[in-house]
Amino acid sequence: MRPVRLAFSALILCLSAHPTDAEPVIKKSYSYFTVGGHTAAELEAELAEHGPQISDTGVRHSGATKIKLGGSVTYQDTGSECRVKDAVVKLETHLTLPRWTNRSRADRKTVLIWDTLSSDIKRHEERHAEIARQWARKLEKALEALRPQPDCQKMAAQVDAKTKTIIDKHAADQQRFDRVEAVSFERRMSRMLRYKVEQQHNGG
Repeated sequence: MRPVRLAFSALILCLSAHPTDAEPVIKKSYSYFTVGGHTAAELEAELAEHGPQISDTGVRHSGATKIKLGGSVTYQDTGSECRVKDAVVKLETHLTLPRWTNRSRADRKTVLIWDTLSSDIKRHEERHAEIARQWARKLEKALEALRPQPDCQKMAAQVDAKTKTIIDKHAADQQRFDRVEAVSFERRMSRMLRYKVEQQHNGG
C-alpha cells in the first residue's frame, strides 16, 4: 500500500510592533476527514480522494498540519537607542487527520494495516507541530537577544530581518523532515506491521 504523501502547509504571519503584556501562546487543534473502503487498495483510494488539499500544490495528502506563526514586539526607546523590550511569539497548529468509517466491516488484515498507517500519519503530523514549537521558541529568544539600534525604525528592520531568517530556517527544517519521512516510508511501515503481527501472535 502506498498512500498519498504526508506533508505540512504553513501560513506564516510576520510580527507586529505594539505593546503587549501577554505571555507566549502555543495552541494546537484537530479536525478529521472520513474515509471508507474495506481493503488496503480502497483505503489508499479514499485517502487520495478525501485527504486535505495543500493550497501550494493542489495535491491531496493523508494528513496535514497548518501552521500560523505570529506575535508582537514591544520596543523601548531611551532617546539614545532603541531596544526590544519584549517579544511574544504566538503559534497555532491545526492537524487534519483521517478517520475510518468501515472498521467494523473490514477483515483483520485491513484493520491491522489501517491501525499501523493511521498511527504513522498522526505521529508524522504531531512531529510537524513539534518542529514548529521549537522554532517558535527560537524566534522569541532570537528577537529578545537582538542588539539595540540608534532608533526604533532601525530596530524594527532588525526584527523583520531576524524574523524572516528564522521563518526560512523553520520552513527548510519542515521540508527536510518530509523528505526523510518519504524515503523511509515503506521501510517504516514494514517494520511496524511486523511488530504488530508479532504482538498479536504473542497475545499483546
